[in-house]
Amino acid sequence: MSNRLADEASPYLLQHADKPVDWYPWGDEALDRARDEDKPIFLSVGYSACHWCHVMAHESFEDEQIAAILNEHFVAIKVDREERPDIDRIYMTAVQAMTGRGGWPMSVFLTPEGEPFFAGTYYPPARREGLPAFIDVLQSVIEAWEHRREEVLGVGENAVRMLNRVYARQAPRDDLQGLTQELLRSAQAGLASRYDHLHGGWGGAPKFPQPMALEYLLRRHALTEEANTLAIVEDTLLAMARGGIYDQVGGGFHRYAVDDRWLVPHFEKMLYDNAQLARVYLHAWQVTGRPLFEAVVRETLDFLLREMADPAGGFYSALDADTEGREGGYYLWTTEEIKEVLGKEQALALIKAYGLTAGGNFEGANVLAYVGDEVDRPALADLRERLWRAREKRTRPAADDKVLTSWNGLALAALAEAGRALGEPRYLEAAVRTARFLLEHLRRDDGRLLHAWRRGRAHVAGYLEDYTHLAEGLLALYAATFDPAWFREAQGLMEHAIAHLRADIGFFDTGDEHERLIVRPRELEDNVTPSGNAMACTVLLQLADLTGLDVYADLARQSMWPVQSLAAAHPLGFAQWLIAMDYALSPRLSLAVVGDPEDRATRDLIGVWEEGYHPHGVVAAGLLSGGDDVPLLRGRPQLEGHATAYLCGNAACEAPTTEPSVLRDLIAVGRGRTAAAGR
Repeated sequence: MSNRLADEASPYLLQHADKPVDWYPWGDEALDRARDEDKPIFLSVGYSACHWCHVMAHESFEDEQIAAILNEHFVAIKVDREERPDIDRIYMTAVQAMTGRGGWPMSVFLTPEGEPFFAGTYYPPARREGLPAFIDVLQSVIEAWEHRREEVLGVGENAVRMLNRVYARQAPRDDLQGLTQELLRSAQAGLASRYDHLHGGWGGAPKFPQPMALEYLLRRHALTEEANTLAIVEDTLLAMARGGIYDQVGGGFHRYAVDDRWLVPHFEKMLYDNAQLARVYLHAWQVTGRPLFEAVVRETLDFLLREMADPAGGFYSALDADTEGREGGYYLWTTEEIKEVLGKEQALALIKAYGLTAGGNFEGANVLAYVGDEVDRPALADLRERLWRAREKRTRPAADDKVLTSWNGLALAALAEAGRALGEPRYLEAAVRTARFLLEHLRRDDGRLLHAWRRGRAHVAGYLEDYTHLAEGLLALYAATFDPAWFREAQGLMEHAIAHLRADIGFFDTGDEHERLIVRPRELEDNVTPSGNAMACTVLLQLADLTGLDVYADLARQSMWPVQSLAAAHPLGFAQWLIAMDYALSPRLSLAVVGDPEDRATRDLIGVWEEGYHPHGVVAAGLLSGGDDVPLLRGRPQLEGHATAYLCGNAACEAPTTEPSVLRDLIAVGRGRTAAAGR
């Protein structure tokens, strides 16, 4: 018998629709019932690709005794954290404050007004490894609610006060004076000091990719040309590309490594990881020319197009870690299975390259990861292809097939940039298709975005990250196609965010018509995706350069006030802010090419810009059309009817040129000045 989740769109909620717990989705019906019956709320937050969410669901939420207690004494609410990031952020902040740690599944007990008074994450069905049994937790909460109500309500009120302090965090206006190159150098040094010189990346086990930090360091290298900075990026990307965190057979990255050397992953694959990492590898390839980096970009984007693209448009959110109840089962190989597919002689070459053993490196089987630095990867391409074809006969991991606007914005940016840089029409076509889908199906007639779409149903009011991530993707698509419609769409989204999500400083995460929660969240720190506020700054600064409107740059700089010292002290948590600050503080180049982007002469001039990695600058191209073009192009005529390039930087412009060789020299001089200013 189905519960109240049966009509929900979220695949994660639908996984719980037939459980014995009388789950409610978040909404007025559940909250009203809690008030009417004077019952506490049990809020369980997770997501479809979460292994421990599945474990707790099986151990506890399918248990009839536990379900009976929840149904009698609580109003049970189930939330998909990807569908409702506002609820997830608010209550995860409370969990971390109350327990000193966080994670999913998130298990929080609330008053009928939604105030948290007891919190945790995963609870086992019986006491083990220092964790209390879930049934004991329930009994303790029932006892406290019935016999110590005043104390419980006091805890909830204190939690709300704490949350208001967190989200009201601001800095005095004169603090903008601290926004200097020295701050950026300090953050850069902090990342270098924390770097794992043995295995690459940051931290121990578990070890997560840090695409924003890597992107920041690439930008700093472009400015300072410091070899050590580039080495950190290169070595980390090489280690991940050779490790088990990267799917050596089918392409694409898993969520994280359970060890410190990128060997054994936690096997779910997330859209946001693969979109961001594909972009970092692309930029690293532009800087270094390493063939492996280009291969990773292509294999990762091909994986997205092959396995995560919705036929209607857009990309799915995630692929599950488990297959038929076994963690990572789809991706694991025994040596005997490899011999069966490849034959004994050819199998030995692959077994040697990957260091595979009969005992395996994970639960009796092998995660494929290269051993040693010198591996002839292209020579193994045919063998990997045959393994992939054999793997395709296995049961695939389940897909969370909801399409999220924000995450698709990240994918849009990666596809657009890669399509242009690699000359790959398939990626550009996918980028255009994604942009059209999002704007058609996840935008209301009044211009407001929606956050999620699944099987023809769009829902949940859009968040700041939806506006900013999609706007950045659209700007990348403009730079790849020079269709001014994409620029106008990006500018329109940011204007809407300014009108409906702006706070005194920066932006709220939710719009002015969003449902009222216990606080209005304003997340500053990056998570697995960039902070919406940080991305807003990134996009606004690009818009300022493309439009000449100082109001965009002023708003971006004002938004940076609360986070300057935090970004310097905690660069891994504020890397997207550092990217925005780096752009704001660095000498920048802008290139306007006046000509038809389809003509050879125009393409040749644009191609000079695209020969390198230009994180501190913008490019526009097109024919003047009387107001429909990008403002950077206006007032700049062609020379004698030929495609003409105007390069500007440091508040001065070079003489216009029609010659690619001259433009190449001008860009080199401009980049040299930029590097000198950053040292």
